[in-house]
Amino acid sequence: MCSTGRVAHGSLRLATVGLVITVQRTVVTDRPVEAVYAYLRDFENAVEWDAGTVACRRTSGDGGVGSEYLNTSRFLGRETELTYTVKDLVPDERVVLVGQNSSVTSTDRIEIVPRPAGSEVVYTATFEFKGSARLLIPFLRVPIRRLADDAEESLTAALDRL
Repeated sequence: MCSTGRVAHGSLRLATVGLVITVQRTVVTDRPVEAVYAYLRDFENAVEWDAGTVACRRTSGDGGVGSEYLNTSRFLGRETELTYTVKDLVPDERVVLVGQNSSVTSTDRIEIVPRPAGSEVVYTATFEFKGSARLLIPFLRVPIRRLADDAEESLTAALDRL
């Protein structure tokens, strides 16, 4: 049985430069680093571990750096699509993806740290809003915090199933 659980409540902050919202969550699991990395590096699995994702498919590449994914997410009752590009992969340590559309750039950084009895996953999502979407930032803090909480729960559940 997996001993996955919340170890630290995430943070939410609004940077004064660039109008960026960043959320971070940490999850601990008894699953080995290698299994966690293999699962999280395949971004098509986001439909299982990211509560906001309703569809995700690779559109180019082999899953390595430079590969692209079309991700459909539900946020505030609406569906939106982002094209994610794998920017960095360090086996058993890190996955970095950048998603973009006309209103936001989302950088997802997933770090996997070995623990004596499993792994720790630190998930950081940074949202940089563009154009008129910047005007909505004061109203997005709470919904983004809720989205991060939901993603933490779904990530925990997904790692439990590995």
